[in-house]
Amino acid sequence: MGVRADLRRGSAGEAVRDLQRRLSALGFDSTGDPSGTFGTATETAVREFQTARGLKVDGACGGGTWAAIVESGWTFGDRLLYFRIPVQRGDDVAELQRRLNALGFDAGREDGLFGPESADALREFQRAVGLADDGICGRTTVAALDRLGATVAGAEGSVAQVREREDLLHDLRGIRGRGIYVAAAPGFEALADRVTRGLVTVGARALLDAAGRSESDMAAAANQFEADLLVALGPGDRPGCRCAYFESGRFRSETGYRVATAITKEIGRVLEKTEAPCGRSYAVLRETRMAAVNCELAGPDDVAGLREVVSHGGAVANAIVIGARRGFDPPPNPTETITVKPRI
Repeated sequence: MGVRADLRRGSAGEAVRDLQRRLSALGFDSTGDPSGTFGTATETAVREFQTARGLKVDGACGGGTWAAIVESGWTFGDRLLYFRIPVQRGDDVAELQRRLNALGFDAGREDGLFGPESADALREFQRAVGLADDGICGRTTVAALDRLGATVAGAEGSVAQVREREDLLHDLRGIRGRGIYVAAAPGFEALADRVTRGLVTVGARALLDAAGRSESDMAAAANQFEADLLVALGPGDRPGCRCAYFESGRFRSETGYRVATAITKEIGRVLEKTEAPCGRSYAVLRETRMAAVNCELAGPDDVAGLREVVSHGGAVANAIVIGARRGFDPPPNPTETITVKPRI
């Protein structure tokens, strides 16, 4: 895939030309700019792509946006899909996960990352339809999935989401003993420290990461910690405060949504400009193996918003702790049972 330097307004050269070609192939028009020149039209196309993909919208093509552009170029059936390290990434992987989940084979989160859960679900599907269970999605497996396209089209929801909702219904632990990884962007370390100490007070096993890591590094560290929840604190891409959870296509993290909703409700009691929780596909949300919530507490150059967060730091931290705790509160009547069987 190749990692390239950030491209933004004023950049020029072959890298920009490549970016423009890829954006055009995906339906985002930058032809108002000369080929190889990153001007207003290219910036608009990048912003539109970022919005469509649930990324932070800044109009610049950094590593995360570039990776998403490359991954968007993969169509289901273009290549063999199988588990390896580093994992395969792309829209074709997400489509395989969606189809398997819709058929009742639990491929986990539809995140476009071909991990062990996807490999196990693929093998289970192959056995169910009488194919060699080699865990490789090639032409024969694609053809079998295509034959079942009507079943997929009529399926309601994802088995991975159903399983997560069922876990929430029957897990009565609450927040006590859960591992919560708290990650702070530069400038938010003091607030994150307050949140971490508050989580410990309510019985969580909380760890603070104030190293200012990249989103992917945060997710990797949280995975190594084997957390139940990641809470990231930092700036957003527009003024105001909002909490983001992982969502991609028709899939969303049920636990992430529940915790983000609870935190948003509590923060709304403290900060004046608080928006509804939103589904996004940021790396810090997508690459975790657990639920994750990204608390965007102030926009870029939002001096007034940042000043309000700082001046109400203790109340904001307390709101995040209360929201996280309530997000894990057991339901009042955990009697419902949801079961999904393979639809073939």
